[in-house]
Amino acid sequence: MRNAVMFLLVACLTGSVAAQDAQKFEIDPFWPKPLPDKWIIGRTGSICADAHDHLVVTNRRDITAEEAETSLQAPSVLIFDRAGTLVHSFGDTDTVPGVIHGCFVDHENNIWLTGNGDGIVQKWTHDGKMLLQIGKRGVFDTADGTAKGQLKNSGRTQFFNPAGLVVDPSNGDVYVADGYGNRRVAVFDRNGQFLRQWGKQATQQEIETGTGGAFAQVVHCIAISRAGLIYVCDRQGQRVQVFEKSGRFVRNIWVKTGTPVLPDPRGTVWWIAFSPDPEQRFMYVMNGRNEQLHVLDHASGALLSSFGRPGHWLGNFTHGHAVAVDSSGNLYIAETDTGRRMQKFALVK
Repeated sequence: MRNAVMFLLVACLTGSVAAQDAQKFEIDPFWPKPLPDKWIIGRTGSICADAHDHLVVTNRRDITAEEAETSLQAPSVLIFDRAGTLVHSFGDTDTVPGVIHGCFVDHENNIWLTGNGDGIVQKWTHDGKMLLQIGKRGVFDTADGTAKGQLKNSGRTQFFNPAGLVVDPSNGDVYVADGYGNRRVAVFDRNGQFLRQWGKQATQQEIETGTGGAFAQVVHCIAISRAGLIYVCDRQGQRVQVFEKSGRFVRNIWVKTGTPVLPDPRGTVWWIAFSPDPEQRFMYVMNGRNEQLHVLDHASGALLSSFGRPGHWLGNFTHGHAVAVDSSGNLYIAETDTGRRMQKFALVK
């Protein structure tokens, strides 16, 4: 009896703490502002924030033939200010990575891009000058260099459909989630020289037990915490894998809201971001399977709250794909495929 009472007390206290910690967000229906005349976007790849609260959106420029009769393709990279006004844009399908996917703005305000239909990553200025490219366009880290070749998972100069990247502000090292073809994290120095890598295709047993460094399928996103740990999206494995910069596995953060059997064909962990407070108390997970944004306690990995549902109305998600956070803790979510939009959720609590 005493044990039962203690269990209920702990459960109530845990629920109380979660309720006190829960954040609340409200949709901002006026973000972003209209694009220039006739411009429209295709599928978005991702969204990322810089130190000045500009939001960078990657646009795949794949509008339909019918849309093209009356509209113009917007550039591949669109940069909005916090109010939602377009302030810069650049790029097209001949200059940015093929099937543009991830973006990241580093501590020097450079914009990094990946593409899950290419073998390269790039670094750009905000006004559209390319500073660095790692890899050769149209060449993949496969046995024959083609997108249909056998993956090597070992390239020092090429990738295989990289999904995302992050730059270490302490030294400029680049960590690439590589990605849709490969199953690894590849690390390069600030000049694009290969340093190290970790990761492999997981066996069924490794998927089920959550073995570190073994990925179910797509290595979909990557982030670095203020503590210097590397967080990697094992999308179909329904988990975030956490590593030291050396590649030593630290722990799993599970998001088991998908299929009961792994691998989950669509997966739950599509993108992650952290709250802007010094401790980064909250971790945000965009779950494109359930079309929800999850708020997790960063330290424990406990799910505190969620918002969103499948649909096309404001506040709903259709292929919710990526999440970014500004300096005030507001969230920005990019929807891909038939979603093709960005939404802002203002932090109100």
